[in-house]
Amino acid sequence: MASPLQQLMAQAQGPLGDPANVDFGLSEGPFGELATMLTEMNGFVVFGGGVQVFRAGTDGYGPELLEWNTGDPWKDSYAGLADNVFCFGQDVLGTQFGIVEERVVLFDPETCDQEVFGDSLNDWAAWLLEDPQENGTSGLIAEWEDLHGPLNLDQRLIPQRFFALGGEYAMDNLLVKNAAEAMRIRGPIAAQIHDLPDGAEVSFELND
Repeated sequence: MASPLQQLMAQAQGPLGDPANVDFGLSEGPFGELATMLTEMNGFVVFGGGVQVFRAGTDGYGPELLEWNTGDPWKDSYAGLADNVFCFGQDVLGTQFGIVEERVVLFDPETCDQEVFGDSLNDWAAWLLEDPQENGTSGLIAEWEDLHGPLNLDQRLIPQRFFALGGEYAMDNLLVKNAAEAMRIRGPIAAQIHDLPDGAEVSFELND
């Protein structure tokens, strides 16, 4: 029987980059699985583009894996709170899928909270397959594209009023932004609210 990761990849569209022999120096664990996955299919989308796995290498479509994980595209805006997450993909809202110390995690771009899936990419794939419409954001991207047309692979959706601050998961609360820009917009606010308790009152001073 095919593993959850194999089932996920069987539904995927790709590759997004040229064939590559990816090697992170580890043959086992999540990094070993990620290297095998990208060597087999170098970046892909699944669930109608609701989930995107980054390509490795200079030529291709959408964010590049190593460049995405350096400080310049977006991580430096998170005041160190994203530095330990090696992000290998994202959903349509820019929620990051990553690896932290041999654990596969979800990284919330609005709060910097991390949710652990398990110690294998199979745990992540099983979670996505459990509910592609919600976990894989296939329903959200389909509704957006029915109204506004397709996103390109460098674009994600971002709420005008952040979900963590009471914004609604509704079409009129969403905007299209470049994926890295969308992360940079949220980073400084996420760094400020990360340690606040639920229900805390928040105010911001806007500067040029």
